[in-house]
Amino acid sequence: MPQKKSYLKGATLGSVWTDISPVNSQAEERLGYDTQKPEPLLERIINSSSNPGDLVLDIFGGSGTTAAVAEKLGRRWITGDLGRFAIHTMRKRLLAIPNVRPFVVQNLGKYERQLWAGTEFGDGTGKQAAARQRAYVEFILKLYQAKPIHGFTWLHGLHGGRMVHVGAVDGPVTAGDVTQMAVEFKKAIGKGADAPKTNGIDVLGWDFAFELNEVSKQQAAAANIQLRFIKIPRDVMDKRAVEQNDVKFFELAALAVDTEVKKQEVTLRLKDFVIPPDDVPDDVQKAVKHWSQWIDYWAVDWDHKGDTFHNQWQTYRTRKEPKLELETTHPYAEKGEYNIMVKVIDILGNDTTKTVKVKVK
Repeated sequence: MPQKKSYLKGATLGSVWTDISPVNSQAEERLGYDTQKPEPLLERIINSSSNPGDLVLDIFGGSGTTAAVAEKLGRRWITGDLGRFAIHTMRKRLLAIPNVRPFVVQNLGKYERQLWAGTEFGDGTGKQAAARQRAYVEFILKLYQAKPIHGFTWLHGLHGGRMVHVGAVDGPVTAGDVTQMAVEFKKAIGKGADAPKTNGIDVLGWDFAFELNEVSKQQAAAANIQLRFIKIPRDVMDKRAVEQNDVKFFELAALAVDTEVKKQEVTLRLKDFVIPPDDVPDDVQKAVKHWSQWIDYWAVDWDHKGDTFHNQWQTYRTRKEPKLELETTHPYAEKGEYNIMVKVIDILGNDTTKTVKVKVK
């Protein structure tokens, strides 16, 4: 039987909410992201459907309102988006939250490339899948003007005396991949016609794990291996560009950092940042007059222990403060050796990470 329920305070919440205003042009939370939702809207949704410590999932993250509000309300969260600008916007927004907990940004691959590979090289399993993978690898090697080699799992070609690895279509190159390449490289030295003539490996990839570039280069250098990370350009999926031999490969960005130690105080200075021109519009390139203009923000983990990157200090551009600091100082309470990790995010949303070791006396 229908019954009437009375509440001591307030009234039941309907399905149409008219008491929450959209993000207007003067709102402090406004990020300039077209689909940004107001935080009060997400506060109501999250508070009414979860408890502190619960897990909140938003697979269309956009500007990151859900993750930001979930973080502020003490919820755990997972969010994602296909757009690199969306990921960049979310990450920058989360870093601005006081005492934000450490979080990980992961790249899970691109579906457009999977569709292209299936159309270009065929689908299949077992031997067919292996043949498809080899056809893809040799296609990329040909565009890179490298000679295919056989008998290895992680090393696929030779280019100018250097070994070449071709990254998978559906995932980023990881630090674990680099470790496997190094192991095979050492086994290949001095063995047969396909043996490397130098101590270098060119690592070709569509995407690279966010902590990979400078860190893996340093680890490889310690093993006397010179790595170059080369981006596979989107042009390889363009038949006209391939036919016209108009596919260009570019190396990933490089970061130069200086350190100065005075007793128990360490100063970091960004000295240079080189970004490859791939995918950068001409008008943007012309507008950049100094290397620092490529950087949108950078952060420092003053005592990185090989786990999640901790944003213990960061600086970034805003509309009100477009100038970027290029130097920061940190006092250490105790003497010892510390691994400092510097993370730079460029204006395209790409990560470049470098680790420096300092000894505090």
